[in-house]
Amino acid sequence: MNWRVMLTLENLACLHRACKQLHSLSYGKVYRTPWKPVLSSAYPVCTVQLHPHLWQPDVNSQVRLLTTKERKKSGKEKLKQVKPKVEKQEVEIMAEMTVEALAKAMHKDIDHIYEALLNMDIDLDVLEPDSILNEVWIKHIIKKSGMKPKWAKLKEEKVKENKDAVRRPPADPALLTPKPPVVTILGHVDHGKTTLLDSLRKTQVAAMEAGGITQHIGAFLVQLPSGEKITFLDTPGHAAFSAMRARGTHVTDIVILVVAAEDGVMKQTVESIQHAKNAKVPIIVAINKCDKPEADPDRVKKELLAHDVVCEDYGGDVQTINVSALKGDNLMALAEATVALAEVLELKADFTGLVEGVVIESRTDKGKGPVTTAIIQRGTLRKGCILVAGKSWAKVRLMFDENGTAMETASPGMPVEIVGWKEVPSAGEDILEVESEQRAHEVIDWRVYAEQQEKLNKDVEVIEAKQKEHKDAYKKEREGLTNMTWKERQRTLFKAKRHLMYFRPKERVESDKNKLPIIIKGWVLFTSLLS
Repeated sequence: MNWRVMLTLENLACLHRACKQLHSLSYGKVYRTPWKPVLSSAYPVCTVQLHPHLWQPDVNSQVRLLTTKERKKSGKEKLKQVKPKVEKQEVEIMAEMTVEALAKAMHKDIDHIYEALLNMDIDLDVLEPDSILNEVWIKHIIKKSGMKPKWAKLKEEKVKENKDAVRRPPADPALLTPKPPVVTILGHVDHGKTTLLDSLRKTQVAAMEAGGITQHIGAFLVQLPSGEKITFLDTPGHAAFSAMRARGTHVTDIVILVVAAEDGVMKQTVESIQHAKNAKVPIIVAINKCDKPEADPDRVKKELLAHDVVCEDYGGDVQTINVSALKGDNLMALAEATVALAEVLELKADFTGLVEGVVIESRTDKGKGPVTTAIIQRGTLRKGCILVAGKSWAKVRLMFDENGTAMETASPGMPVEIVGWKEVPSAGEDILEVESEQRAHEVIDWRVYAEQQEKLNKDVEVIEAKQKEHKDAYKKEREGLTNMTWKERQRTLFKAKRHLMYFRPKERVESDKNKLPIIIKGWVLFTSLLS
């Protein structure tokens, strides 16, 4: 009896433990160590086969199903870990851009743009870096380059403050002081202008000129025996130097028109008269070469009448002096006539305040750097002054006269050679003194900005004119196609442009020069070298 009771109790204990394990497995505790019944060594135990009821699910199969699902999910997660797509580079575009601007926006060279346009309906031979591309071409180039277009935001630029330097208002007449007159010598080439100036200065400037023809504007200060000072500007008489002659008349007080007695009024003589009239400058006529046998001063005076230059002999107000520059005859009369006219004009200037002047000529010297020859019109120039001329500025380091002698100051009416420019300014530019180097930089920056804006406005006008021209041509081409069907329009356009499809524009261009196209192959050159 005791044996059977003990066996029953032990089986109940095993059943209790098996039920407990099944209960734990039903809550997903899969990873526990599987249950093993502990058998008693004292009593033999019959194995108990546990059969689940029909309504209970098979827990072990459910656990295996869950594990396979988890494995499949983990495999899918590994497959989903793909590298993210590389975003396309965005390029800021506008409705119209130049080839150079588009290449810069794409960070490519211009050749890349040409390659992208190979299959487009555009003639690459006429395409320049500053050519305008429309929206269709721009988007095609960007798409072919693997990039993404992005419309650029219009930036509202603030209107810059005008920081330009300007001339001062007119000075008080009580502060004005007499100044030497600035006299420009004009006339036809080889009529003796430089020789006349040589005789006045008692130097040999003409001997140093290339071929005896003046190549530049020379500014000289001449002191007469009476003590009067006159600043002479010797301008070229050759036809190629018309701009120099015009520039000389705009900075002068008096014009001496030199006319050869045997040649009379010539082409550049008429041009010089016109320059003087445009500048509203009084004229003194010097009839040169009167020592020659064929000289005829009366003929010269009559020829001048045809150009509204009426001499005193014919009731006018223009002085005429017969001179011989080579022999020095009657030169003092010419100088006295110049001084008398200067006294009548009452030429005065302000010697105080900021300096104002004009660049007569500019050059680059090997030892001095950028050098300018200038005429001072207002103020007194000294070393250390900060000057601005055009888009260049200078801090005056050295000053020289026409003989190369160093100067400490330069007053109005005096020619001076200025050393210390950062860049060579253009001839004819106004010279203005400013307070500091910072102010000079502000003036230069403003002038560069103003020039860029002016150029931009001109480009916009050209683009608009081209667009209007293309639009008018397109409208004219489509005038008769309004009432046609699509097929009829295509057929008509094809017939109109059929003759253009078989000829390239390059082959239709005719040139007067004989050209021989040559193709050189590398292997041919290499073979010839080896042989």
